[in-house]
Amino acid sequence: MSPQPISSFSDLNALATHFRTLLGSKKYVLLFAYNGTGKTRLSCAFKDLGKQPIPGSEEKSTDTLYYNAFTEDLFTWDNDLEGDTERRLYLNRSSKFFNGLRELAMEERIRKFLRRYADFDFDIMYDEWFVHFSREVRNNNNATEKVENIKVSRGEENIFVWCFFLAIVELVVDQEPAYSWVKYIYIDDPISSLDDNNAIAIASHLAQLLKEQEDLKVVISSHHALFFNVMYNELKKSKGKDYFLTKNRETGEYALQDTGETPFFHHVALIIELREAVRTGKLYTYHFNILRNILEKSASFHGYTDFSECIKSGDDDSDEVTYARYVNILSHGNYSLFEPREMVDDNKKVFRDILDRYMNLYRFNPDLFNEETRENDE
Repeated sequence: MSPQPISSFSDLNALATHFRTLLGSKKYVLLFAYNGTGKTRLSCAFKDLGKQPIPGSEEKSTDTLYYNAFTEDLFTWDNDLEGDTERRLYLNRSSKFFNGLRELAMEERIRKFLRRYADFDFDIMYDEWFVHFSREVRNNNNATEKVENIKVSRGEENIFVWCFFLAIVELVVDQEPAYSWVKYIYIDDPISSLDDNNAIAIASHLAQLLKEQEDLKVVISSHHALFFNVMYNELKKSKGKDYFLTKNRETGEYALQDTGETPFFHHVALIIELREAVRTGKLYTYHFNILRNILEKSASFHGYTDFSECIKSGDDDSDEVTYARYVNILSHGNYSLFEPREMVDDNKKVFRDILDRYMNLYRFNPDLFNEETRENDE
């Protein structure tokens, strides 16, 4: 297989300009890049290119609705440190992110998404521009009661912000006039601030929402291999481009490689995801689904009819049947991709053994699995 062509760009502005040109004829750009490459700064460069002066005003118009690390800065906590009772999450009322908040029944739109990921509720205080949270719990009499003004966790706050963003995307899809200024949607690394366990569900739900509006132009970037691959599979029938972005530390240039017709890249990206899960010990039942997918693709490539051949060390291998049964059982049945559960220790060991055996039988270039620590985007 010949390598895909690589395009070089002198800086992020040049790359962002290239993406805008691409979106003249494409529906989406899907970008995979490691942390520290500049994904967040790229999203800001893309947004800034769309700013235009407003006649008679010091302000500028914009054409990009974006989700990145700075989106969370539009929400600010007042935790009532003295009384510890009135915990409020304030909204930045000057941001176009919140256009038409009161008029557009945002609460119900947000709840529709939030129910998929969380068990808390909220109310928006429109006059004072803040949100307070609540949760239903069971009391000592086993009756349900509502606890008001709770302080949600950092992870729960991130989920709320993500669902708020999805509700706005839905308004864009529905062509709501308050968001008629949106020409592009740029989503940078939602998984970096959300629970990894939700990666499959988040990617699937996002893809379904984006596919509802044919004219919507979208850029999605991520360092998360599983999220990237789910998005790739969900969107591959749409008109788009899929890339792998790297940065030359010596020259400062950026290299963009097309991965759309390179199954090998997606195969390797999934293996990277599994190796990282093994390294951290955060192994969940859905990882067996990914492992099976890798084994089946490898078996097909090598001309085998059964994936078990890819974990067979010899004709007298007694472990092959056992390992194959584990993969069969734990990649089917009640082990839902959308409700992931952590593996028990015994299953974690079996998973590690199967992956190690596969990696030893099929040698990859070790440079593909460079696990050195990379700094997060600022």
